[in-house]
Amino acid sequence: MNSRRTRSQSQVLDLLKQLKEAISAQDLYLKLRQQEISMGLATVYRALDSLKLEGVVQVRPLPSGESLYSLAKEDTHHLTCVRCGDSAIMDECPVHGLESHLTESHHFQIFYHTLEFFGLCEKCQAS
Repeated sequence: MNSRRTRSQSQVLDLLKQLKEAISAQDLYLKLRQQEISMGLATVYRALDSLKLEGVVQVRPLPSGESLYSLAKEDTHHLTCVRCGDSAIMDECPVHGLESHLTESHHFQIFYHTLEFFGLCEKCQAS
């Protein structure tokens, strides 16, 4: 844990640790307010950005332009429908070997990776 974290960063991180799913910054802001934690939306974004740079939070941009935040525990892989926005999690990862290679060949510390394919789900193909 980084001892230089601000109070806001610690509060955001504590809430993310309680959540089972990724969350948008706006929804995180609302949850903080529900817990009677006074913090502005801009502060939430700054805290998330700092935690991302530290490698403890990962961000997943959605086709809508919104981003979802979660703890950087594991890599994520999704099939996302561009019509309805539904996302299915992929269990297999075809790029773990590439990640290891890049870590060694470029001396690059990788915190996490995301892999996302965009297209039409079965339901949207049928309509």
